[in-house]
Amino acid sequence: MAALTMAKALNDGLRAAMERDPKVIVMGEDVGKLGGVFRITDGLQKDFGEQRVLDTPLAESGIIGTAVGLAIRGFRPVCEIQFDGFVFPGYDQIVSQLAKLHFRSQGRVPVPVVVRIPFGGGIGAVEHHSESPEALFAHVAGLKVVACSNPADAYWMIQQAIACDDPVIFFEPKRRYWEKGEVDVGNAAHPLFASAVVRRGTTLTLATYGPMVRTCLDAAVAAEADGHSLEVIDLRSLSPLDLGPVAESVRRTGHLVVVAEAPSEASVAAEVAARIQQECFHSLEAPVLRVTGFDTPYPPSKCEEDYLPDLDRVLDGVDRSLAW
Repeated sequence: MAALTMAKALNDGLRAAMERDPKVIVMGEDVGKLGGVFRITDGLQKDFGEQRVLDTPLAESGIIGTAVGLAIRGFRPVCEIQFDGFVFPGYDQIVSQLAKLHFRSQGRVPVPVVVRIPFGGGIGAVEHHSESPEALFAHVAGLKVVACSNPADAYWMIQQAIACDDPVIFFEPKRRYWEKGEVDVGNAAHPLFASAVVRRGTTLTLATYGPMVRTCLDAAVAAEADGHSLEVIDLRSLSPLDLGPVAESVRRTGHLVVVAEAPSEASVAAEVAARIQQECFHSLEAPVLRVTGFDTPYPPSKCEEDYLPDLDRVLDGVDRSLAW
C-alpha cells in the first residue's frame, strides 16, 4: 500500500492496463512527449513508444473518430480531452457514432473506447476549463459514465473502464489531482458501476460524486459538533446509477441531500432526487434537497469560490433538511 496523488494513481493505472494488454492505446493532445497538461500520461510514451502513445492534432472530433475506427479493429483506445469544455467538438462523434455503433451492429461490434475528461472548477481557470458536463453524457443511451473521487478509485476504475467492452466516459476531478490517498494495488477492486458508502452515519444521507466527495466528508466531520451523524455515499457511476445503497441509507436516516458541482437544472442530482423520492417516499421525513452549482455559465475565476458548493452550503442544506 502506498500514498499516491490521484494524478500518479491514474498514471499507474494506465501503465498497468498497457502492460497487461498490448491493444491499449493512449491518444490525445500533448499526451506523449509532454505527458499531458496535468502530466497524467507522463513517461508513458517513453516506455511504450509512439505507436501506443500518440500525440494528436488539436481536433477532438478527429481524436474520437480515430478511436472509434481503432476500436472496430480490435484496439482499446484511451482518449484524453485536455479540459472539460474542449470535449464539444468531439460530442457529435461520441453521441452519433461511439454510443450507437454496438447497437447499430446488433451487438456484433464492441466499441471499447475510454474518453478521459478532467472536469470541474476550483483551479482558478476560465470557462471551458472548469465545467461539469456529465449530465450531457449520462443522458446518452449507449454510454457508460463514471467519476472517480480519490486515488484508490482512480487507480482501479481507469483499469476497469479500459477492460469494459462498452464506451466509457471517465470523469476526473481536476482539483483533486494533487490530493494524496492510500492505494492498495493488491486489493480487490470495487465494482466499476457501483456506488460506495465512504462514511457511515445515522442522521442524514449525503449523496455525491467526483470533487464534492471530499467536501461532503469535511461537512460530515464539521456536523459532528452539532451532534449530527452524516452518511456519505460516493455515487461513482453516473450512468448506470447504482442507487441501492442510497435508498437503503435513506430508509434509515429519513433525509437526503444530493451534492454536485454541476448546475441543478436537468442534472444527475435531479435524477437522484427524483428516483429516491419515488422509491423511498414513505421513509422520507423531508423532501430531497440539492446543493449544486448555479444555473449560469461558469464564472470568472475570481468569482468561483462564490459559485462552487462549499462546506457552508452543504451544512446549510443539512440544516434545512433536518429542520423540515
